[in-house]
Parts: sequence; structure tokens; C-alpha cells
Amino acid sequence: MNYNSDAEAIDAFSKVYEDVRKEISTVIVGQNEVVKSVLISIFSNGHCLLVGVPGLAKTLLVQTVASVLDLSFNRIQFTPDLMPSDIVGSEILGEDRNFKFIKGPIFSNIILADEINRTPPKTQAALLEAMQEKSVTAAGITHTLSKPFFVLATQNPIEQEGTYPLPEAQLDRFMFHVDLGYPTFEEELNIVKNTTGNVKHQTKHILNGEQISFFQDLVKKIPVPNQVLEYAVKLVAKTRPQTDYAPELINKYLSWGAGPRASQYLVIGAKCHAAINGKYSPDVEDVQAVASSILKHRIVRNYKAEADGLSAESIIQNLF
Repeated sequence: MNYNSDAEAIDAFSKVYEDVRKEISTVIVGQNEVVKSVLISIFSNGHCLLVGVPGLAKTLLVQTVASVLDLSFNRIQFTPDLMPSDIVGSEILGEDRNFKFIKGPIFSNIILADEINRTPPKTQAALLEAMQEKSVTAAGITHTLSKPFFVLATQNPIEQEGTYPLPEAQLDRFMFHVDLGYPTFEEELNIVKNTTGNVKHQTKHILNGEQISFFQDLVKKIPVPNQVLEYAVKLVAKTRPQTDYAPELINKYLSWGAGPRASQYLVIGAKCHAAINGKYSPDVEDVQAVASSILKHRIVRNYKAEADGLSAESIIQNLF
């Protein structure tokens, strides 16, 4: 893709993002913030954790995004008996008496890891390693995953019996934690109208993998003013109790704060948020726009916060 300047490329990116969003909205009714978070994750080369009750079209959302972006898509249903080889792949003995590697479903551009907390830690770790390294190793041989590579993992907030909650160190691998709520009455009315008839909408391909990789690189190149960079890092530093930057609220209600990866994601997320809105550089408002979804799964509330009914989101809002 050839543009005369980065500014021209950002203008094109902003327009393409709007085209992608509109095309997705022809299938996905409402959930505008969820769609925006998923797209920012993709263009920031990150991953997304989606939390919502069953039946809120999480699978349809990912399928639609994959179709509009012209990317390959695989859905993996996580269960207690799922093994790492079921995700990554395994070596089998071929007819020529030589071992050959059979690729697992992880070898796709977009992966829907459905109910990731229902599989044991060993299998969770296999997925999370692939997310971090963008490659998998089998029998001592490293296999590179497709580019772009994006994981959207889902968790069901109810029915927690027999689940394996992701530890904080593994949650930290996800750029965004997005809560998926119920649709409004009008939205649900439209959903029922659109899905109970014979009409099927075919989405158009707006982008492809090569163009997505170009825009991912473009987002990285966007300059960040020093004051915005300092604001993002200081915001993360404020979440760490018993440190110099921590306000009394944090010392009282948090037992653990966010790590340096949160600062990295805040800056790259702010860059992408600015670009999709046609801005050539992020400001403080762009950092704040992505802060809640980036920070809320990286802070650990103590019993006082739970007793006083303080959510992670409300604590983060207080930091602004």
C-alpha cells in the first residue's frame, strides 16, 4: 500500500475503520463499544478477553469480523478434557514411516477460544504461549503462526463450578477485558427480526491480511507527545498500592496493581484510538478511552473493595 505520507495513511485508516465498523453493524446489532474494542485489539496486534453470558452472539461477532477482514477463522470449544495437542497439533507416523506434523486449529488468523476457563491450566498455557510468541513448538521444531494472528477468548461469568480461572499472569497477556452486556429492548427487537426470517446478509470483504499488517505497523509509527506518554505510565503507576504515586483510594482498596505491559498497551491502544478518529497523534482523552478495558483485569481488589461494593471500573475512573 502506497501513501505519500503517514498522515495520508492515517486518513485512509480512519475511513477504512469506519467502513469495517458499518459492515459489521449490518450483522451485529448494537454492541458498538465491543466491536470497537475488538477492532482496536486487532489493529494494535493484541488479544481480547470477552466476558458475557451465553447467547450474546460472541461467536457470530468473531465470524463476522473475520469475514469482513477476509481472514481465516477457527473456533475452539474449551472443555475439561481438551489437551494441548488438540489446539497446537501433533506429530503422526505417516505411511512412509516418517513423522509429520499435523497442524491444529491454532493455525488460523482469528481464533475464538470459547470458554477458556473451562480447560485445565496446561491447555490454557499452550494457547497463551502461542498468543505471546506467535509460534508453537512441537517435537523441538518451531512453527510460525499465520499473520495477522488474533485471539478472542470468552468467559462465562456464571456457572463457575468446575472451571479453571485464568491467573493474573495469564490475564495480563490479553490487551482488553471487555464485558458484554444484554442488548436494549429495541436492539433485541431488531435481532429477533433479523434472525427469525429467511433473509441472510452476506458481508463484504473490506480488508485483507496484508492491509491489516500494514495498518498495524502504521499504528506503531504514530508519534506520542511526552506528556501523553508520562500520563499513561503515571496512570499505571497509580494502580500500585504502597508506592510513591498511589493515592489513598488505591492503598485502601487494591492488593496488587498493573505491570509494565499495561503501560505498553495503554500507549499503543491510545495510538490506535486516535488513528481511527482521524487524529495524527494521541492525547490524554485517547488514553482514558481505552484505560478501563486495559486496566481492570490487571488490578486485584482486596476484601475491603468487595465489601464496599467498589468495582474495578469505578476504581479506575477515580484515577482519572
